[in-house]
Amino acid sequence: MDNITHTLTGLALSRAGFNRVVPQATLILLLAANAPDIDVVTALGGSLSYLNWHRDVTHSVVGVPLVAMLPVLIARLVARRPISWLACYLVSLAGAATNPLLDWTNAYGVRLLAPFSREWFQGGFTHIFDVWIWTVLGLAFVWPPLSRLVMSEIGAKATPGRGLAIFALCFVAAYNAGRYTMHERAVAVLDSRIYAGAAPLRVAAFPGAFNPFRWSGIVEGESFWSIHELNLLEEFDSTQGKTLYKPEPSPAMEAARRTPEFQQFLQFAQYVYWRLTPLDAPEGAQRVEAIDLRFGPPWAARSVATAVVLAGERVESEGVRFGAGDQRRRR
Repeated sequence: MDNITHTLTGLALSRAGFNRVVPQATLILLLAANAPDIDVVTALGGSLSYLNWHRDVTHSVVGVPLVAMLPVLIARLVARRPISWLACYLVSLAGAATNPLLDWTNAYGVRLLAPFSREWFQGGFTHIFDVWIWTVLGLAFVWPPLSRLVMSEIGAKATPGRGLAIFALCFVAAYNAGRYTMHERAVAVLDSRIYAGAAPLRVAAFPGAFNPFRWSGIVEGESFWSIHELNLLEEFDSTQGKTLYKPEPSPAMEAARRTPEFQQFLQFAQYVYWRLTPLDAPEGAQRVEAIDLRFGPPWAARSVATAVVLAGERVESEGVRFGAGDQRRRR
């Protein structure tokens, strides 16, 4: 999830009762809920470095207990007096654990077993920016100060916001459970249809940020990818998708695949569409792209490895782009 969601989750945990455990709970949980994302510094090395290390060891069952120590140390420095180390650490550990748990619900996923395994784990049923989660957690955050302001005007006692914080956390859990159920339904709908006269090899469904009933569907066949938009409240028509035919294996594709950039990208990508485009110059050159369809169709690709391959299968340049980042290397 995004760091707004992580921050609001940490604040909700504090108001839900952790602030009664230790006085420093709010600061600790605010930091701890974001602590695993300290790996964002790897983006300084470019898109490829970011893909290699983001949501890696700091999000794993090994790394989370370690990064949970950092908020406790910061709280001790800010407090400038003795603290209950064990209680503060347990509070921090609870906050830090929510980060990979929420991240697991996205299509991006987490490497829960790093550094012992590079396997990705992902639920794929909640968008990284979910407006409903934002709204409920945000309301739980702003209500107590608004309540104090209103109640002070009328001379009444303000509510501390504990009940609303508990409700918000329960809502997030129930909402994600509902999202999971709808995700399974979307996958089942996609998998039950015939595409180009054959059953699919595999299918995937990815959520949007607003409407929990609308999903982006990807279907892989022997010789094609099919991209669909489906609404679980409507009948699904498998003939309405956009069909992308797979190119035949070629020396240019193999040359690109052998580069370190493509090899590392392909360890991350899971639904890869290859696109080959002839270039005007130099003669015989081709642009080879490997596009991870989880993050958008080819016409709006956000996760793509690109290489320019000259005649004779010599790679002139290669690079990786994820989101707005772009890292290219010319040989």
